[in-house]
Amino acid sequence: MRNLGALAVAAVLAVAWSAEAQGRRQPQEADGYTRYELLAPGSAKFRIIYDITAVRPGATAFFNPIRKGSVASDEKVTDLATGQPLKFAQVSGESAKTTGLPEADAASDYIRVELARPVPADGGQARILIEKTYEDAKSYKVDGKDIVFDRGLGIKKNAVVLPLGYVLVDCNYPSQVTQEADGRLRISFYNITPGEAPLKLRATPGTLSATATSVKARKFDERAKQTRDIVYFLQPPETHAFDLYHDYTEEKTGVSRYINVVRTGSVATNPSARNLDTGETIPAVHLKGDAITKAGIDDPELGKVTPESEIVVFNFKPLKAGQSIRLRMSETYTDPGRYKLVGDELVFDRTFGRAVNAVVLPKGWMLTNSSAPVVVSRTEDGRVRLDFNNARPDEIEALFTAKKVAP
Repeated sequence: MRNLGALAVAAVLAVAWSAEAQGRRQPQEADGYTRYELLAPGSAKFRIIYDITAVRPGATAFFNPIRKGSVASDEKVTDLATGQPLKFAQVSGESAKTTGLPEADAASDYIRVELARPVPADGGQARILIEKTYEDAKSYKVDGKDIVFDRGLGIKKNAVVLPLGYVLVDCNYPSQVTQEADGRLRISFYNITPGEAPLKLRATPGTLSATATSVKARKFDERAKQTRDIVYFLQPPETHAFDLYHDYTEEKTGVSRYINVVRTGSVATNPSARNLDTGETIPAVHLKGDAITKAGIDDPELGKVTPESEIVVFNFKPLKAGQSIRLRMSETYTDPGRYKLVGDELVFDRTFGRAVNAVVLPKGWMLTNSSAPVVVSRTEDGRVRLDFNNARPDEIEALFTAKKVAP
């Protein structure tokens, strides 16, 4: 079996190489999340907190466009890996074209950010936080006693926070609604469609207490802000095996390890991990049964340790205040109960708990049935990719079948 570290890298690089060969460039960014905090009614101002990842290999700068019709002020940029400020400047589109973004719109202005380090090759990343205030009377206005936020949002993960003292009365896009600790309401969504979200919401004056809810808080975790995603690469179904990698961002001060609990019925081999911020390798430790107890590991997801309990531990330097780390954990799983060949048909039956999940079929196999809604595409090497994206805070039951097509 192949180690997924090499497989995932090959898949990422295949896309990049093919794009270059055809005169196209790899996308500049990925994994964007934007939080809009509406400021005083009548000011037409809102604070933007933009969490974005630069992914173009070797890039030393990132360019954030300033939307036409908006006036930007109070900018601040932070490197999320270290928590340190980054240098930036507002530049013209023409300047952006010659200093790192050849595809820039010459008629637009950009915030040009100097990255803390070049984006690592082989799927590396540079995560940054851009904060700024926009004044845009077309997007944020007063209508009688109400306030209206009406803005097309191209970033897939978004949140809008109402001013204190306002309650939501209209929202046209399916969203999570959560009251924050200070009493403000947050309207949050993960857009799983291929187009931008034409968000329009209306709020009216109203007073809410800021007391904590008695409902289980986990149910109100903001789905759009979750950082876990996973990609499966299926091997021939008669092997019952699939390579996978899952990405995760750890932000808690003092944390120094990630524990991956192996699902019952699965066997994990070839564990490896990388720090996507730096490209460095992270050691992996495979533990089972009593070895888990002897190591003093107690994890809520693990539950009671039995002889069959199995985990993979990835250790890294303890995080200091303000720091975070983006991890990519790679493994090979064998799971005869959930991935098998029935007659001439591939059967994959597994639940997905993350918001972002993808499965790449073996070469030559084509989808025939899928119980859950799925986006189907083809990879650069001709394999079929299935994306199961879930904006809800529950699991997807992903049962699908595929058949092999004769060459």
